[in-house]
Amino acid sequence: MSTADHSIRPGEIAAALPDNFDAGIYFIGRIRTPWTRRSECPRNARGSDAVCTIELDPRYAAALDGVATCTHLVVLYFMDQARRDLVVQVPRHGARRGTFALRSPVRPNPIAMSVVRLVRVEGTALSVIGLDCLDGTPLIDIKPYFSSVDSVPDAVVGWSKGEGE
Repeated sequence: MSTADHSIRPGEIAAALPDNFDAGIYFIGRIRTPWTRRSECPRNARGSDAVCTIELDPRYAAALDGVATCTHLVVLYFMDQARRDLVVQVPRHGARRGTFALRSPVRPNPIAMSVVRLVRVEGTALSVIGLDCLDGTPLIDIKPYFSSVDSVPDAVVGWSKGEGE
């Protein structure tokens, strides 16, 4: 991926990327959304009620057994058009932060995660609400969301509440 069209904002820091990858993954499908430019995407996955479609590769159809009984799913996807070299970022509407303190798609491994509401399953197509990615984004994995173990109601990100400034 070329980063030529992604400028660095004042205060941001880029790091040299390693020469080789450490692992490989299989994309198991594609995500269809109404957004074709990053500026169109919701700021976060809960910021839209758009119904999006997860198109699973037919070879994984059997892996959907039981998924229709879930109200919510964890979806992992690869933000394939994101920069991968920034270690410090300056978000459009925020203060300078380290990449690992942000949910930005710009990161060494641009893997995103969203908890989505499952609307319906039709064959290998899942209609969901709660995504924030570009149309055609590669799908990495789908997992059931368990509110009993996945929710941490007392979790805090101090900087978002003005702490540690």
